[in-house]
Amino acid sequence: MPLTLKPAITFSEKKHLDPSKLVRLYQQAPWAKGRTLEEAREMLRHTDVAVTAWDSDLLIGFGRVLTDYVYRATIWDVIVDKAYQGQGVGTDIVQRILTHPRLKKVELFWLCTRMPGFYEKLGFSSKEQTGMVWSRTKQGRQK
Repeated sequence: MPLTLKPAITFSEKKHLDPSKLVRLYQQAPWAKGRTLEEAREMLRHTDVAVTAWDSDLLIGFGRVLTDYVYRATIWDVIVDKAYQGQGVGTDIVQRILTHPRLKKVELFWLCTRMPGFYEKLGFSSKEQTGMVWSRTKQGRQK
């Protein structure tokens, strides 16, 4: 039986990527399915740090940060292509964010997620919840 070599996954800080590649990835996640090309383009423009994972020219993973670079940073949209899940890609993206040279002074990283188990393995704690959420869509429904 011939040995099949797995292609090398590469990582980069790539904020200026083709938003259609990101929208393709978003379509795989229930929390991001409705995101549009124009919204993704706008979001990327306002993102402070982005870490991407690639298999050749296929975007297979993404995570982004909004930050003041000193006190707080918020990690958003960590997503991995379903075909590549379970291979450490998401863990690598989060670790690259936490150790990123431009984020080395950040005191606290915040995270909103529905997958606490994955992040707790990386050292995040759900015991320090102090957040609240205001939802534009829920405010509109009150009328």
